[in-house]
Amino acid sequence: MTQIRIRERHSRWVRWSHWLNVPLLMIMIWSGLLVYWANPQYIPFPQWLAKPLRMDYRLAEGMGWHFAVMWPFALNGFIYGLYLAFSGEWKEVVPNRSSAREAVQVVAHDLHLRRELPAQSGKLNGAQRFAYSGALLLGFFAVVTGVAILKPVQGSWLTELLGGYAWARFEHFVCMCGLVVFTFVHLAQVARAGWKNLRTMIAGYEVVETETDSRET
Repeated sequence: MTQIRIRERHSRWVRWSHWLNVPLLMIMIWSGLLVYWANPQYIPFPQWLAKPLRMDYRLAEGMGWHFAVMWPFALNGFIYGLYLAFSGEWKEVVPNRSSAREAVQVVAHDLHLRRELPAQSGKLNGAQRFAYSGALLLGFFAVVTGVAILKPVQGSWLTELLGGYAWARFEHFVCMCGLVVFTFVHLAQVARAGWKNLRTMIAGYEVVETETDSRET
């Protein structure tokens, strides 16, 4: 006999911060590219690509959007970090002693070098723990490096700590590239997992089916 029950998978705080981060990150990336490629010392978009995307020399617009959205982006990340810390859910995200071995096994499975997925004790497997923790760190350093290049005079100590203005700008760009890679890989994994996994992030709950012995009822 099959018994069906509803189990909470993702809390409201996790879901809201997760979905709010999607448009914020997309606007940050778009506006950041406008700022980056407005400087002629960097390799610009080719004209056949820049014109249809309207990416050519829109520095003021890019800076306006970038600096306006950075505050809700940083606040969203800060609130999510507080939630992880005070709810104890950070234990589900931060890698533990078995995460490295488990991550290797998960990657081997994804590359079809291993038949079965390794058993996981929590919501996330080892590879997901490293990926999500890495994304959180990238988001944090994106904000830190962004402040350093936004206020290089007022925050000169921070800019110098990061290696100077040019290095801080480069590090900011690397953080953005890392977040883009994470986003695409994350979306690909969600699509691969199917509707059931996406539904839990929307509704917060999952349907669990368990087999029970009919003689016990």
